[in-house]
Amino acid sequence: MSGSDRTPDDRDVVVSLEDVKVHFETESGFFSETETVQAVNGVNLDIYENDVVALIGESGCGKTTLGKTAIGLQRPTEGSVKYRGQDIWEARDDGKGAEIPFGNIRRALQIIHQDPGSSLNPNRRVLNTLERPLKTWYSDMSTDDREARIYGMLERVGMKPAADYAGRYPHQLSGGEKQRVALIRALLMNPDLILADEAVSALDVSLRVDMMDLLLELQEQFNTSFLFISHNLSNARYLTKKTGGRIGIMYLGQMVEIGRTERVLSAPQHPYSKVLRWATPDLTDGATDVSEPPIRDIDIPDPVNPPSGCRFHTRCPQAHEACVEQEPTLEEAAEQSNNDYAAACFRVYDESHDYWHTPPLEGVEEAPDPEEFLKDEGDSRDRRQRDN
Repeated sequence: MSGSDRTPDDRDVVVSLEDVKVHFETESGFFSETETVQAVNGVNLDIYENDVVALIGESGCGKTTLGKTAIGLQRPTEGSVKYRGQDIWEARDDGKGAEIPFGNIRRALQIIHQDPGSSLNPNRRVLNTLERPLKTWYSDMSTDDREARIYGMLERVGMKPAADYAGRYPHQLSGGEKQRVALIRALLMNPDLILADEAVSALDVSLRVDMMDLLLELQEQFNTSFLFISHNLSNARYLTKKTGGRIGIMYLGQMVEIGRTERVLSAPQHPYSKVLRWATPDLTDGATDVSEPPIRDIDIPDPVNPPSGCRFHTRCPQAHEACVEQEPTLEEAAEQSNNDYAAACFRVYDESHDYWHTPPLEGVEEAPDPEEFLKDEGDSRDRRQRDN
């Protein structure tokens, strides 16, 4: 039985992010004034063994920064990032006191970049590129053993004859072949988690599906977890639905909805998730009620000075005064739902919440009766989930 067939509670946590914030200082203006960009602001996320999580959101929402933070490539401004209970940055800064050495953590957390060509040395043959990490981390491995392992991996990803591909330079490979080499380089470390940052977005549609199938096949064979970064909900659905994985929706540095694929895509509860679903035609299944975008304003707020309360309230077609004054969180929302799903929106709270008793913002229609709305939403959600 694959890990994806088990519930998260059955599996150990590989990487845990707790109240993670990542802020960058930038200079702007004539006098080079310093501004703080809130790239990630208060995210909690557990990634389990043999898990698949896809982070989705607009460009600049913080998903890549969060991904790099999860594998120890970006130091958080606040909060903690732990690998199997060991704080990654404590292990790096004070290696002698760490239960898990930082070197072991680095090997266990790998990355596949969006542009594999830029991550491959153009002056090295494929064999030399793939030998390097083995020489660094497995210095006692013989030359014959290294080559046998590399040739075996090349064949496993469909690059045959392996000896021919091993002798090629990056410019002699197609985009899909470069991506396969990058995948092999990550898997050679026997990692627990691989960050795939827009790893298939540059490929043609047919190659994209083949690459995603290969990723999922190897994910099961090597029992590794994947954290996918994408702006494409269709790719996220394909990757997570086959594995029983989760989709996390990010907006302006925060996680606003997370859950199993069918739950998030068939019955999204956060208004921003509904926008993303509307913008992905092949997810609407020919529905006739999606002709108008479910959004008031297309302009994204400035992450240097984000809106108060719910960060989406400036664009939300359902926002009330409570959304300006209070900030919904996934943790609070989870109390209204369960551990497998949460949406940071006051409309999923019970009818006693202030949202239902404060006036709508300008341009927003009056909210329906909360008791009737929540009942109708629940019935509709259950129906859509059964259909899926």
